[in-house]
Amino acid sequence: MKKHLWIYLLTITTIETLSGQNLRPRELGLHFGILKTGELNAITDVKGVMIGQITKIDGELIHTGVTAILPHGDNIFQHKVPAAVYVGNGFGKLAGISQVQELGNIESPIILTNTLSVSAGIDGTVKYILSLDGNEKIQSVNAVVGETNDGFLNDIRSMNIAASDVINAIKSAKSGPVTEGNIGAGTGTTCFGWKGGIGTSSRTLPEKLGGYTIGVLVQTNFGGVLQIAGMPVGEMLGQYIFKESIENADGSCMIVVATDAPVTDRNLERMAKRAMMGLAKTGGIASNGSGDYVIAFSTAEKLRIQHNRKEQELDTFSTLNNNDMSPLFMATIEATEEAIINSLFAAETVKGRNGNTSEKLPVEKIIQWMKKK
Repeated sequence: MKKHLWIYLLTITTIETLSGQNLRPRELGLHFGILKTGELNAITDVKGVMIGQITKIDGELIHTGVTAILPHGDNIFQHKVPAAVYVGNGFGKLAGISQVQELGNIESPIILTNTLSVSAGIDGTVKYILSLDGNEKIQSVNAVVGETNDGFLNDIRSMNIAASDVINAIKSAKSGPVTEGNIGAGTGTTCFGWKGGIGTSSRTLPEKLGGYTIGVLVQTNFGGVLQIAGMPVGEMLGQYIFKESIENADGSCMIVVATDAPVTDRNLERMAKRAMMGLAKTGGIASNGSGDYVIAFSTAEKLRIQHNRKEQELDTFSTLNNNDMSPLFMATIEATEEAIINSLFAAETVKGRNGNTSEKLPVEKIIQWMKKK
């Protein structure tokens, strides 16, 4: 049995990038909010943030993967970043949550994968951290690993994600454009009854509001009544939660928010809460069976926490005042909404396990409706 499984795993195709990306909503004339996007309209518009993705596909049976988010390119364990987690609905398995909530920082890459591969995510992340120069004496690592359940399309019980896949995703991480849709942790996901996936977006604030950048990346695998730029698309298409079998699409959203603004964990948590408002704008309802988590972090170098610090050393830095947070809240809401819709527009139809199929969102029909508004 073990020999058969080993040969089977050798047949799985590993893909780091996908080409032929579909046009994004903005390229088709749709806009979300009033703030400007970054140059790439991606989480990587936040300087230093890097994304790595590994996709595993084998026929109709295996559709899964890993998405790694690195806040910066240095040794993150030695240079931790302020961070916070907000739980929209807690039907999920977010590893590392309690230490982030307790200490207000992240010391590892953020890993997204499928529900039954969280342990592989931890294993790979810990091995990666321990392998870095300067970490030779480290005996504890808080790996942050989030998930959504891709079992509708993917043979999730076969647990085809290995620690090596996670390490490869981390090591392949880079800045620049981010591939969306059927890739990485979004390979086997379903959203609003259509094919979901990885999506990303960003916003830049005017200089008089600080000039900061806010980026969002999502792994969409949840249900509700789809709305796009205010149009009740789910209702118009006759496909929404509690109608026929669409409840099968009800199963979580991971949201990662990055900013270069100097904000600590307290205000990062406030930003994370606003990301759920962006999800709501798309028609998501954070239902009982959904694990909706937001991880927010700041890349501001002056706020990084050095691992080897002198005892009794005082923190001396400046952060944004509460009164200056509202523009960042708006940016988070807008970028989250657009990232979710981007994931749907980029995704392609997948026929998966047991013949289960998630169809591509009928983009052409939606664009025609939008033009008639």
